[in-house]
Amino acid sequence: MGKLIVITAPSGAGKTTIVRHLIKTFYFLGFSISATTREKRKHEVDGKDYHFMTVEDFKKMRRRRKFLEWEEVYENQFYGTLRSEVERIWKEGKHIIFDVDVKGAKDIKKAYPNETLAIFVKPPSVEELFARLRNRKTEDEASLKKRFARSKRELKYEKKFDKVLVNDDLKIALKEAEEMVINFIKEK
Repeated sequence: MGKLIVITAPSGAGKTTIVRHLIKTFYFLGFSISATTREKRKHEVDGKDYHFMTVEDFKKMRRRRKFLEWEEVYENQFYGTLRSEVERIWKEGKHIIFDVDVKGAKDIKKAYPNETLAIFVKPPSVEELFARLRNRKTEDEASLKKRFARSKRELKYEKKFDKVLVNDDLKIALKEAEEMVINFIKEK
């Protein structure tokens, strides 16, 4: 069994950018592709960015206990980690890196407390976080309001994780993330 690196943050804090960098940097990390019921964005690829599925299929798999963790983030918009993803990556002989929300991160840490490093990515400020979300231009105003409210709540959870990584200067944040991963992988 390998180790698990969980990167979590409110939407817009930069967790996906950090995860992508770590995957490119470290050959020994395998990316756990989350499942979701949300609409696929133009640039996303099914099976690479997410496993896109219907709400019905997601609920069916949830009832069959196929998820390590899952959450209904917004009404009928589910996200989760398939147990088969964890098994697939471990069979490849790699450690697993996750890009998940706060609840998912806590659930993974609970399932594998000694094998997991949970890193909370924190924006330099709430204002900067909201500016980043707005600048993405991937959501309408109603969706942005929901994300803002959720992000404010999630920022309160930073102390529940092993490490906090402030993403103010991306270059510095990426270097610090690399060091956190290396140090954790080296631990016995």
